Amino acid sequence: MRRFYLLLLSLTVAVFAIADQQYEEHLHLEPLPQGLLLASFNFKSNATLQSFEQQHFRYIPRSLGQILQHARTKELHLRFSSGRWDAESWGARPWDGTKEGGTGVEVWAWIEADTAEEASLRWITLNHALSGLFCASLNFIDSTRTTRPVHTYAPVGDHSNTSLSSLHLLHGTLPREVVCTENLTPFLKLLPCKGKAGISSLLNGHKLFDASWQSMSIDVRPVCPENSSGCIVEMEQTVDMVLDIERSKRPHDNPIPRPAPADQLICDTSKPYSSPEACFPMDMSSTQSWSLSDVFGRPIKGSCLANDIRGDRSESVCIRVPYEHQVFTSQGSVERKDPSSSHRCYVLPENDVFEMALPKQESQAVMPRPSPPLYASRSFTGHGQERGGVQTLLTNPSPNAAVSFTYFETLPWFMKPYLHTLKAQIAALPSISQEEIIKSIYYRPALDRQRGTQLELQITIPPASTVRLTYDFEKAILRYTEYPPDANRGFDVAPAVIRLHPGRTDPSSKAVYLRTTSLLLSLPTPDFSMPYNVIILTSTVIALAFGSIYNLLVRRFVGADEVESFSLAKIKARIKGRVKGRFGVLMDRFSGKEKKTQ
Repeated sequence: MRRFYLLLLSLTVAVFAIADQQYEEHLHLEPLPQGLLLASFNFKSNATLQSFEQQHFRYIPRSLGQILQHARTKELHLRFSSGRWDAESWGARPWDGTKEGGTGVEVWAWIEADTAEEASLRWITLNHALSGLFCASLNFIDSTRTTRPVHTYAPVGDHSNTSLSSLHLLHGTLPREVVCTENLTPFLKLLPCKGKAGISSLLNGHKLFDASWQSMSIDVRPVCPENSSGCIVEMEQTVDMVLDIERSKRPHDNPIPRPAPADQLICDTSKPYSSPEACFPMDMSSTQSWSLSDVFGRPIKGSCLANDIRGDRSESVCIRVPYEHQVFTSQGSVERKDPSSSHRCYVLPENDVFEMALPKQESQAVMPRPSPPLYASRSFTGHGQERGGVQTLLTNPSPNAAVSFTYFETLPWFMKPYLHTLKAQIAALPSISQEEIIKSIYYRPALDRQRGTQLELQITIPPASTVRLTYDFEKAILRYTEYPPDANRGFDVAPAVIRLHPGRTDPSSKAVYLRTTSLLLSLPTPDFSMPYNVIILTSTVIALAFGSIYNLLVRRFVGADEVESFSLAKIKARIKGRVKGRFGVLMDRFSGKEKKTQ
């Protein structure tokens, strides 16, 4: 009887633990100017902290959960990005930049350890395990590519004060990494439906990596709700991309663009040179028709986890278009409009295919996007192979509010900056000193072949101003074995990370992140053909010397008087004898065969 009660109690606990686990997915679509489409996929799953520690995995994959437990990682943030976000045309970044990473691969995590050395060892273990899981080169994140930011990143999860004291933040980047389908496949394998159903069925590698800009992110953190007695482990996966509708609609068998016939052109008569002989085609990309099958190559294959224990059906697909625009969907979907934000959300059918189509619109109106709070661009200055400079332009577009942020740069060890050349100035306001712009500096110098340079600046920009941040650096000369195979291409420098501080008027607002583009550094490169020439020349000299010496040592020298006299008659007789001998052997063989046949 006692065993029965224990079994019943364990089953009850397991049922409640599974009931607390949830999974949600949402797709947000928003047309952008110039015929572009912003698609944001969000997948969120959670599990109770108790079930996670006991390795009762359901929605959080076991492959990733066991890696985090083995490396004692309490919070993980992983990013795969490519392309450039055009803030001037597209506005503010999705998710306020919190789900975006620098070009290539970026990862940072809070690891529990007693000492910094122990945290570094677990950091290496974590990167090696993630490298195998996501088919990426994360195992190349060594001490030279690892930093410990002080002001840029803060924990997103809920950690107790006692646990925060033993957590170590480590950050690593791989700007040279090329994101491809090998990274998307394991990303989809972490989802409950594995990309076979739900909105994840739209994720096609041919469409995703043909986008103008794309970013994939994975965030794992502990969350302790206020109205709940226990904490949960939340895993959030996002995929953001900006697609060119016209390019995405091209067929796979004929992807080459071709001009439209002359009778189908719509001329822009507002141009001063417009005439019957000259036609400037009007941009009709904002009004062209499209559907999910046209853009992504397939419709949504039903709802993921339609028979889940939650029993609720929330909106999974939302689109932000003006109300005068028409939107057609397949049967079985439920539409819900939000008049405050011009969003139209749809509940996916459980087992049927969901299709969405927007016909050709008469108006070219596009919903305006919020402008970014800061514009940033970074580039190299100077010339030559010995020294150079970095210039960063930071613009505050607000006409009446100053902006404060943290500027974080990670430089490779062979790029040695001169800190005394750091200057920050505003051309329009020369009266403002550098101390009023740069409030504080955290600088950690590089060590050759051991660690890179870490630079964090606390900067404040006045309203409607542009700060020009510059410094000089020296280029180191590498060993010839440290150059990559394409040495003349250059070395990638990780993008700068900018974290905008929450405003004083609204302390509850979240931080906003921006990232500049990566840089391509050209170092003094030796002529790698010279070793080949040296090897060939040396081999030739050795062959000639060795051949001559070997010939002298091995060859047998005979005097002229010791050689038999030359006689033509003897040579003819010798040849005749050999011919007769061979002929006799052939005749004997032939006669032997005749006897056998008889």
